[in-house]
Amino acid sequence: MTLTPVNRQRSNDIISVVVGPEDERPEPGPKLDQPRNLSTGTSEGRMALLGSAVASFALVWLIYGWLLPTSGTIGFVIVWIATFLFLYAAATWMSNPLIVVKDRLVGALAGVAALIVFAALASTVAYTAYRGRDALVHLNFYTHDMAGVRPTDPLTQGGILHAIYGSFIEVAIASALALPLGIGTAVYLTEVGGRMARPVRTVVEAMTALPDILAGLFIYTVLILGLGWGRSGFAAACALFVMMVPIIARSAEIQLRLVSGGLREAGLALGSSQWATVRRVVLPTAKSGLATALILAIARAVGETAPVLITSGASTYFNRNPFSGPMNSLPLFVFTAVRSGEPTYIARGFGAATVLLALVITLFVVMRALARQKGSRR
Repeated sequence: MTLTPVNRQRSNDIISVVVGPEDERPEPGPKLDQPRNLSTGTSEGRMALLGSAVASFALVWLIYGWLLPTSGTIGFVIVWIATFLFLYAAATWMSNPLIVVKDRLVGALAGVAALIVFAALASTVAYTAYRGRDALVHLNFYTHDMAGVRPTDPLTQGGILHAIYGSFIEVAIASALALPLGIGTAVYLTEVGGRMARPVRTVVEAMTALPDILAGLFIYTVLILGLGWGRSGFAAACALFVMMVPIIARSAEIQLRLVSGGLREAGLALGSSQWATVRRVVLPTAKSGLATALILAIARAVGETAPVLITSGASTYFNRNPFSGPMNSLPLFVFTAVRSGEPTYIARGFGAATVLLALVITLFVVMRALARQKGSRR
C-alpha cells in the first residue's frame, strides 16, 4: 500500500502526538544490560601497558642498577615485575573504575606468568644449542657413531647415530607395549568399573610419581639378575615401559571422562554393545587427547637416563639388535659426554641434547597434527 502525501502527513502528526516532536525525544543512551567485552583491549589500555613496561624498566634500571648497591639479573627481573604491576594498576586507575583495574591487573599477572614460563623454556633451548653449536655444524655428527673415536679427537670424527637409533628403538618398543595396556586400563576405569576400580586407580596414581631409578632397578633385578638376561636395549625399553604405563593410563582416563555421556547413551540406544560403543564412539572422540597422553609419556621416557644406564649399558658402536649387547641412547650419551670433562666431548653432549630436544618437539607437532587431521575427517 502506498501512502499519499496527505496520508504521510497524517502519519507524521500521529507520531508527533504519541512520541513527541523530534527535538524533544530523549536520545538513546547506552545499553546498561549489555556486558562489557573483556577479550578485546582498547588503545588506552595498550598504551598504559606499554608505558608502564617502559617506565618500570627505566626506573628499576636507574634505582636498582645505579643508585642502590644491588646487583643480579634475577633480583632485577623480580623488582621490574613488581614495579610494572604497580605502575600499570596506577595508570589504569586514573581513568577507569575499580573493576577494570582488577581485570587488567589479573590479566597482566597471567601474561607475566606465561612470559616467564616461555622465557625459561626458550633460554634452556637456546643455551643448549649455543653450547653444542660446534658439533651441530658437522655432518658426520649425525651419520657416524663413536666407534674408535677418543674423547680428545676433533669434532670432524665420530657422531651420535648409534645413540639416535638406540633411543628410537627403545622408545618404540616401550610405546608399543605401554599404549595398549595404558589405554586398556583407562577404559576399565571409565567404562567398566567395579570393586577393583578404586585400587587400580590408586596404584596408577602412585606409579605416576614413581622415581625412574626404581623402574630401572626393578627391571635389572627381574630380567638381568633373576632371568639371566644381559644388558640390552630391550631391557631398557622394559624399564621405560614401566614408567610410561601409569602416565598413559592416568591421562587417557581423564580424556575418556571428558567424552559426553550422551554419545554413549546414543550408541547403546541404537543397539550397539558396550564394547562396540567404546571402540567406535568413545575412543575416536577422544583420539586427540589419547595422542596427547602418548606424547606426554614419550616426552618423559625419551629423556630418562638412570633406568637406561642400569639396564642397557653404554656403548660407542652401532648395535641394531635390541635383544643382544649394550645399546646407547641420547640421554645416556649426553650424560657420559658432559661428565667426561673434555671440551670436544662436552660439545658433543650439548649437541646430542639439542638433537633430543628437536626430536621431542618434532614428534609432538607431528602427532598433534595427525590427531587433528583424523579428527576433522569424521
